[in-house]
This record gives sequence, C-alpha cells and structure tokens, in this order.
Amino acid sequence: MVATLAKAEMEALIREQIYARLGCHAKGMTYVVPISYACDAEKNRLVGQTTPGQKIDMMRENPEVCVEIDDVKSLTHWRSVILWGRFEELHGAEASKAMGLIIDRYEPLFAEAGEPNRRGREVTPPRLNHEPSVEVVYCIHISRMTGRCEDGVRTS
Repeated sequence: MVATLAKAEMEALIREQIYARLGCHAKGMTYVVPISYACDAEKNRLVGQTTPGQKIDMMRENPEVCVEIDDVKSLTHWRSVILWGRFEELHGAEASKAMGLIIDRYEPLFAEAGEPNRRGREVTPPRLNHEPSVEVVYCIHISRMTGRCEDGVRTS
C-alpha cells in the first residue's frame, strides 16, 4: 500500500541519497537530468556543482525547478521525495561553503570505489575535449516537498 512519508522521513531520504533527478523548464522545453548533490539542512537547500551546459542555461532562464530523490528496492519497496525550489548560482564564500559540503559528502565515496584517478577535490571529471572546465556552484532553495513510499521501507 502506498503511504505518505512524514517530514522527518523525507529529510532522512534526502540526506541518505547521493543522486537525484533535476527537472527544469525554459523556452517551452522540459529537461530532466541526473545530478549529484549535498544537503545543506541549515539553509534548507541542496547544493551542487557542474559545468556550463543546457541545465545551467535553462535554470538561469527559469530558476523554478523540481527535484526527485528516491530509493527503489523493488516495485513494492520504495521511497520517493519530490521537492520544488528555486535555483541560485553561488559565488565567493557561499560557493566555497557549498563545495566543502560536496567534497565532504563525496570524497569518502571516491575512496571506497578505489578510483585512483579521482579525489574528492576533483568532483567534476575531465571534459570530453580535455579542456579545463569552469565550475558552476549552485543551490536549490527548497520551497515545498512531498514524499511517498510503498509499505516495507519506512524509516520510522
């Protein structure tokens, strides 16, 4: 049976997961793309970093976005949170703080994966053309969220 997640359960799922799907919309086109993120609970936002491209262009055009985060064990054992928020590009000290959260979140995962060519401070892999990449550090200010689950995977 499908149930509604309590706020604490939604917050736990957001903290536990490391991947999400970002939905953005601009100029009549909707675009959904996987992202990695860190949770900045103190400011009720997700933070991320990427390189310039379609999603950044679209979020700059229309900063209202939707993010889906889930944990799917099977067709009948899953949890999902959908949140709505507003994109903001970060600079200076705010960008540095966000990158610290991202590095703290992902550095242990690179070590566990035994990636000899990647370290936590090299969050973005080299571009296909081997040119240096310009990082864009951003946040999604969470304005609203909903959560659902299928019986058997509740956290509380």
